[in-house]
Amino acid sequence: MITPLVHLGVLEIHGQGGVTFLQGQTSAQVELADGQVAPLTAFCTPKGRMLATAQLLRVDAERLWLLMPSERIAPLQAHLAKFAPFYKVGIEARDDLALIGVMGDAALSLVEAETGLATPKPWQQATSSTLQVLRHPGPVPRLLLIDSQDAMSPRWARLAANAIPTGNAAWCLQDIRSGLAWVDDGQQDAYLPQMFNWEALGGISFKKGCYTGQEVVARAHFRGQVKKRLVHLQFDGDTPPPAGDAVNDAAGKRQGDVIAAEYDGEGHIELLAVLSTRELAEPLSVAGHPCTRIPLPYPLERLDPEALFADA
Repeated sequence: MITPLVHLGVLEIHGQGGVTFLQGQTSAQVELADGQVAPLTAFCTPKGRMLATAQLLRVDAERLWLLMPSERIAPLQAHLAKFAPFYKVGIEARDDLALIGVMGDAALSLVEAETGLATPKPWQQATSSTLQVLRHPGPVPRLLLIDSQDAMSPRWARLAANAIPTGNAAWCLQDIRSGLAWVDDGQQDAYLPQMFNWEALGGISFKKGCYTGQEVVARAHFRGQVKKRLVHLQFDGDTPPPAGDAVNDAAGKRQGDVIAAEYDGEGHIELLAVLSTRELAEPLSVAGHPCTRIPLPYPLERLDPEALFADA
């Protein structure tokens, strides 16, 4: 399958001070983004709550890209612009770019044939001229391509000759199955990165220096103060519940919030929710419909990005 990733976009940081600038703003070890490694990252308030989540990639010596939900690009750009003049960097929303996703068992061979690039490992990138190829995790192989709109139009046509075009909900479902949640407008300034399991995905460096919110994020980790976690659920209802809906325990008490939900193509709905880590009376429910837990595809333990990419 191929899909236009209309829910995602790119925010560019350009200038010689880009690495130093982002190092003080984000949870990633920015120097890891070297043109091959493309780590996850989070931008936080001084209280450690996430303003935005992104994937960080280096395009060239003076350009870094943040791949992130489109709706959060303008707010993050405005936030970062307050500090950018001190580092002599520019911040630009790259509305001239097109993003497409390729998913399925033949995705790797299809993209290799189209681009001539060896497919990267998850959370890494491959580059050719203006094209960036990223690999995201999931139960089926999936690759994300970024290029200029002019270049992507014929590329889409060639890929579509050997793949089934579909809506981007299919990509979002794979995010859910990967236990990967992105902060949207309704969730900003509400959750610690650990509440989205960001440290289990290699999205938090506990070995770098200070960044905005770092003290709170580190304290929550080292003192075991993370009281909510992202979980994967199957929802026994007919319509995906909206983000922000309550997840209730068996006594009807609110224990968490829906983060994202999608149809699974087989008559069911899957969702991600942030839930209390306490032992809860089950079954859980959303809007009166029962929910069943689905195991996450990764352990809930710290994964340092420095270790994750040590062999990259």
